[in-house]
Amino acid sequence: MLTVGMKGKAETVVSENNTAKVMGSGTLDVFATPAMVALMEEAAWKCVAEALDPGMGTVGTSMQVKHLSATPLGMGVTAECELIEVDGRRLVFTVQASDEAGLIGTGTHERFIIAEEKFMAKTESKKQ
Repeated sequence: MLTVGMKGKAETVVSENNTAKVMGSGTLDVFATPAMVALMEEAAWKCVAEALDPGMGTVGTSMQVKHLSATPLGMGVTAECELIEVDGRRLVFTVQASDEAGLIGTGTHERFIIAEEKFMAKTESKKQ
């Protein structure tokens, strides 16, 4: 059962694979904003995944974030979320990310509950 107040978490370490330089979001070897957003999304979908019926999942539809501080190579990053609204199939989360020195990002994330098989069939039909 989905309930307001559910919390989730995801973690990573800044490596050459998730820097701004490699991800195309800048020229520096620091944790990329797209990588921070992906980590926040991971925390959110994992937060609710076990509460969904089999065959159901969630997809991200909106992300409003501020990237507040750079994180260097080798440092750990943790994203945390809290489910703050359940409106039918629409889920809203607060999200934040921190490195070992403190807060690096905050925001709001929206996801929708979908039937995975139906969603993929509709997506694949775009090829025709």
